[in-house]
Amino acid sequence: MANSLKSKNLIIVISSPSGAGKSSICKQLLKDDPQLNISISDTTRPPRDNETNGKDYNFIKKDEFENRIKNNEYIEYANVFGNYYGSLHKTVQNSLDNGFDVLFDIDWQGSIQLKASNHPNLLTIFITPPSKEVIYERLKLRAEKSGDNEQSIKYRMEMYETEMSHKNEYEHIIENDDFEKCVFKIKKIILEARKKLYS
Repeated sequence: MANSLKSKNLIIVISSPSGAGKSSICKQLLKDDPQLNISISDTTRPPRDNETNGKDYNFIKKDEFENRIKNNEYIEYANVFGNYYGSLHKTVQNSLDNGFDVLFDIDWQGSIQLKASNHPNLLTIFITPPSKEVIYERLKLRAEKSGDNEQSIKYRMEMYETEMSHKNEYEHIIENDDFEKCVFKIKKIILEARKKLYS
């Protein structure tokens, strides 16, 4: 991952523990902001019922992902809950070249790697839940919809403390206790970052 991203546009990283709502937040930001483009990650995990290949993720085989790692094609990648996730350098650079700010819905491992890309306009935001109990209830609800089993929920809860321990590595920490307020705060942060960029 020696690739570096070249652009005057923003790279916006949003991370959180599993179940804290970052994917829903990212979807709302994309809906409301035409200057944003999402970095669609490759992943080796199977799609959930409500996910579309090429829109939510690029669902690929493990050997194909590992070949891309060997070829240094990812600007960042991570193994999360036993599955690979990664952002292709060429697709991210393409979005930047077309004038978009690029939004990353990734975990702390990917965030560290993006920092190593030496992009000058990196904005990092960490979403926290109101409590650990809220995460458990959200994961249970999601499992009912997606077919995740109790073991999957248990593993994600075990990872909660690890994920939360990285929150201070981010420039901004926002609590998602009210979805609309949380989105509004993030929009304000992005707007301020753009003002600095173009001033």
